[in-house]
Amino acid sequence: MPARTRAVLAPSLLPRLWLALAALIFASLTLAAHAQESRQTERVVRVGYQKYGTLVLLKGRGTLEPKLKALGYRVQWSEFPSGPPLMEALNAGAVDFGSAGETPPIFAQAASDALTYVAHEPAAPKGEAILVPKASPIQSVADLRGKKVALNKGSNVHYLLVRAIEAAGLTLADITPVYLAPADARAAFERGAVDAWVIWDPYFAAAEAGGNARVLADGTGLVPNHQFYLSSKSFATENGAALDAIVAAVAEVDAWAKDNTDAVAKELSPSVGIPAPILAVALRRQTYGIRPLDEAVTREQQRIADTFHGLKLVPKTVDIAGAVRKPGS
Repeated sequence: MPARTRAVLAPSLLPRLWLALAALIFASLTLAAHAQESRQTERVVRVGYQKYGTLVLLKGRGTLEPKLKALGYRVQWSEFPSGPPLMEALNAGAVDFGSAGETPPIFAQAASDALTYVAHEPAAPKGEAILVPKASPIQSVADLRGKKVALNKGSNVHYLLVRAIEAAGLTLADITPVYLAPADARAAFERGAVDAWVIWDPYFAAAEAGGNARVLADGTGLVPNHQFYLSSKSFATENGAALDAIVAAVAEVDAWAKDNTDAVAKELSPSVGIPAPILAVALRRQTYGIRPLDEAVTREQQRIADTFHGLKLVPKTVDIAGAVRKPGS
């Protein structure tokens, strides 16, 4: 094409180019606005989890997100070192859903009426124990009289210790409780600063594998050791469909984990920091099958609450049945 023709045609293309560019910019801005509007209208479910258990598996497998997305929710995960701080976060409104053993929800209920029991896993009494050094002269729970016993205050094993010493004819006044988190308790146990350690899996399994721990008593015949799933009452009231979706997702992970212990151990090992073969030992002591609380489980939880109130470890009576989510609510 001659140079003169190009010079004549080029300016005529400019208006169309500018229109195309303007249309592209408008479309981009519109999409961005829609995305922003979607994020603003999308509700958030804040799930608290610990390094070990079904919820961390649920997080890792990513099966909860699509279930909740279909209902207009996105998931925000927060990790906690144990049940007591997770329950504190639930009371404070920092999380909407989480899991803990039997005792942390009771302490949380004594502080606030903000939580509700959603479901539980079957009893797993072999998943927690009182340990002593292998060479220790302590041969029975009765021998703990006058001894220092490490435990995580307000955790499941707190109740195990209470029940075990009661069965041996002792009281808490007969021992010296040393309240330590699991890592600090293990260090104290290994250097001989305490005489016994009450601990749950997988730390229990890790201590056994370490070679210097002997089981003085586990929860068999003493405590059920249930795992509970809990929500804030406000979230449960306003987001029933989302709560049902979470329970369904947990049930799916439970069904898979029950028959795939080695795969679960391998998946959890990096986050927990415990070798997979040791985790597999702990997982075989765990139970699976999320279900609503029945009258028997509710009564047992009330018994635990009443025990701690009687020992003046919680300041007031708490009502378990009144905090249990009713089916369909």
